[in-house]
Amino acid sequence: MTSDTAARATSFLELHRAPELLTVVNVWDAISATVVAGTEGTQALATASHSIAATLGYADGENIPAEEMLDMVARIVRATDLPVSADLEGGYGDAAGTVRRAIGVGVVGANIEDQMKPLTEAAEQVEAIVKAAEAEGVPDFVLNARTDAFVKAGDRDPAEVLADAVERCRAFLDAGAPVVFVPGPLDEDMVGTLVEALGPQRLTTIGLPGTPPTTRLQELGVARVSYGPMTQRVALTALQDAVSAIQRGEGIPRFRNLN
Repeated sequence: MTSDTAARATSFLELHRAPELLTVVNVWDAISATVVAGTEGTQALATASHSIAATLGYADGENIPAEEMLDMVARIVRATDLPVSADLEGGYGDAAGTVRRAIGVGVVGANIEDQMKPLTEAAEQVEAIVKAAEAEGVPDFVLNARTDAFVKAGDRDPAEVLADAVERCRAFLDAGAPVVFVPGPLDEDMVGTLVEALGPQRLTTIGLPGTPPTTRLQELGVARVSYGPMTQRVALTALQDAVSAIQRGEGIPRFRNLN
């Protein structure tokens, strides 16, 4: 298992280092993983912690027990031969240990939030995760070190928030993270500033309505874009629309047989 995981991690890291933008659609259970993995163009999968928690009846924010999160992540890994990165929130009180457990079920990368801890503490956490992955025999584990600078910005000046994000991302890269994640409503200028400060193929972003299109993100040198819980919301919107059509007497909408 470890050698296969290590090989998939290396392939996953190479996808981030390529000049082509890596587009990763987030999944939340085995069937969503099967559908996304079976769609042409998919090169890797990422889980969405918010979506998994919602699936199992928990609110977002580490309310789901780590065991239940990792059980669903394991089911997703078993559903595909593609590399899988896991959103592990802030690490459930033991980020390095949680990453070790995730590697044990075949995960090859992870998002870990800094939750705006003091920068030294957050950077030490990144270093500990990198060492833990190496100790598990997966030196190319793709830690996507996330800063919540924009998520927790409130009404702060966006320029100050961006400066914080740059400082924290640099520290995470220096601590050994191969890529860093800055979720938030980033415009083109913000993305450009981050890439200039961090280097090409080091930044990952989230695709939100109104953010730059993927073609422009690739031109700017972004490594990866993912979609968090938005993909589940799209699926649930389609379900809600189907229910409304049924209630209107229109019957079930046409669908494709995907499994």
